Amino acid sequence: MNTKHAHLTPTEHIPFDTLRTTLAHIFERHGTSAAVAAVLADNCASAERDGAHSHGVFRIPGYLSTLASGWVDGHAIPRVQDMAPGFLSVDACNGFAQPAYMMAYDALVAKARANGIALLAIHNSHHFAALWPDVEPLARDGLVALALVNSMACVVPSGGTKALFGTNPIAFAAPRAGHDPLVFDLATSAMAHGDVQIAAREGRPLPEGFGVDCNGQPTTDPRAVLDGGALLPFGGLHSSYKGSALSMMVELLAAALTGGHFSFEFDWRGHSGAQTPHTGELIIAIDPAKSQGRGFAQRCEDLVRAMAGAGQQRLPGERRYRQRAQSLREGVALPAATWAELQRLAQA
Repeated sequence: MNTKHAHLTPTEHIPFDTLRTTLAHIFERHGTSAAVAAVLADNCASAERDGAHSHGVFRIPGYLSTLASGWVDGHAIPRVQDMAPGFLSVDACNGFAQPAYMMAYDALVAKARANGIALLAIHNSHHFAALWPDVEPLARDGLVALALVNSMACVVPSGGTKALFGTNPIAFAAPRAGHDPLVFDLATSAMAHGDVQIAAREGRPLPEGFGVDCNGQPTTDPRAVLDGGALLPFGGLHSSYKGSALSMMVELLAAALTGGHFSFEFDWRGHSGAQTPHTGELIIAIDPAKSQGRGFAQRCEDLVRAMAGAGQQRLPGERRYRQRAQSLREGVALPAATWAELQRLAQA
């Protein structure tokens, strides 16, 4: 599905609710329950609405290919276990991580407010989406949130010669007085894997120092990275150990601590078409009201103002919020051919 937004490509502006409903029909008609379809559709449509194109409708073919392969259970009903006053464990039962998260969300918030902090450990799960939607709602509920998820092996550790880590993103969100939450979502690799795929489809080279080919040699060809090559950790040629160390941390917290697979452990070779990594996710929620931070949201705002005073031009997540407002006002912009294909899939 071509999601390139070229200036000369005929574009349609789709109401957000219409896009979300269409995606839900697609998921349900291609192998998920209605409940799972609703969660995945909201996540995917929200990413497209906010301009995160590498995790928006671009992902639909990968979802459908994975469902058709039998690699993931689109009807899985997660099992939530209360492990301790501040610890929830969820077995996603070989389903997607987001429905597992939604099933445990209220309990996570309640535990964080009762104890000051709570952890949600999801395992036996597939995460194929942006990570910021997992933390932004917690910040809107007044909590500080951190989420980590590992992926399939596509990143070479610092000084290594073959892929071992996933892109292993980290997302953080904090409430901000009088404004939308402060949110960031970043890969610990030089760039997100979905952005490499988009670059390959559009014929664009990668920046220097972002990837290696199948022989471990530096390359700017995204197809060489995808065809047996790998991404590098962030930090550049001389500081990739920083991104590599954070990626290692994500493997331990999102996989070893939750009971999930490391990025290099699962084997999907028996499921032709599978694309979703079968790993784990850890979400941490903190209630700032339990510390000296009853004015935490205002302190966050104080820091934001100081950052602006120091010359920072744009906050993390600021562009996303601007795009969200525009999409809700004008409709979500999609190439006309992409929208036609989505409608076809919803009716297939």
